[in-house]
Amino acid sequence: MDRSFIGIVFGALTVLSLIGTCTSNDPPANFVFGDSLVDVGNNNYIVSLTKANFLPNGEELGIGFTPPYMAPTTSGPVVLRGVNYASGGSGILNVTGRIFGGRINLDAQIDNFANTRHDIISTIGDSATQSLFKRAIFSVTIGSNDFINNYLTPTLTISEQKLGSPELFVATLITRFRAQLLRLISLGARKLVVANVGPIGCIPNQRDTNPVFGDSCVSFPNQIAQLFNAQLRSLVSELSHNLEGSILVYADVYHILTDILQNYRAYGFENPSSSCCSMAGRFGGLIPCGPTSKVCWDRSKYVFWDPYHPTDAANFIIANRLLDGDVTDISPLNVRQLANSS
Repeated sequence: MDRSFIGIVFGALTVLSLIGTCTSNDPPANFVFGDSLVDVGNNNYIVSLTKANFLPNGEELGIGFTPPYMAPTTSGPVVLRGVNYASGGSGILNVTGRIFGGRINLDAQIDNFANTRHDIISTIGDSATQSLFKRAIFSVTIGSNDFINNYLTPTLTISEQKLGSPELFVATLITRFRAQLLRLISLGARKLVVANVGPIGCIPNQRDTNPVFGDSCVSFPNQIAQLFNAQLRSLVSELSHNLEGSILVYADVYHILTDILQNYRAYGFENPSSSCCSMAGRFGGLIPCGPTSKVCWDRSKYVFWDPYHPTDAANFIIANRLLDGDVTDISPLNVRQLANSS
């Protein structure tokens, strides 16, 4: 089975979290920040309902498995090849995901990177650390939970409900995210891949909690995601142009997954709307995937694994398009071009 318990899938942007045989042009290290889409095990070390307790998969750029920061073995020379700080249930805002209990939100993930940076400097010196970071790939995949488990469930986060309009909430997210990206850059990040929020109105969870839309995707979650994505694209462009020596690329996961959903048969899928691992709901989106869930016979025919995340089959397509796609998928460079850039 692809993943289980609370539906944590850390392969959705596999190329961003697992980037096996190095060449001279490959990045020397891979530093990953984000939510359950790229969590490779950090939440296994905290009290949380969101676990990442199955091995991730996929290697492409020559770095191999990027270990979770929270693992006791992630120390010493290991960190010179990169670290994964991602945490299932986390968000841009610190209040996001509190329904899951423990999670490491983005501010704390960057704090953890600052600790890693200090350790690396202590090991190889400041100059060598700057050189390492200059060539390393940094990726940030976060934001979905700020909508799914925050703004779209306001009874769980009364303080966010006071923000009112979607425009104001998105503006709050972008302002906070801008400060977080700037801090990451100030700590040495130079090549950054920033992924946008996917079509969350199409996930089984949103379909089942908004049954009036029938077989269609739920419009409002997608509209607010697009509002956020438009401002995120502008932010990434602004930072990339204004910060000399830094390259930020915008990974348009929303576009890629929408294309898969609209043309699912062309990609070899048979079911674009229901979760393979399901327990309740017409689309299997009401209860997270767990040990007592029913699992579809052939998960490669499903776009969604659980109420929230794509299957490995869909992840494979997303990862390849981020690696080698054109500017409609990821711009101004794809991940392979970014890795080979000087």
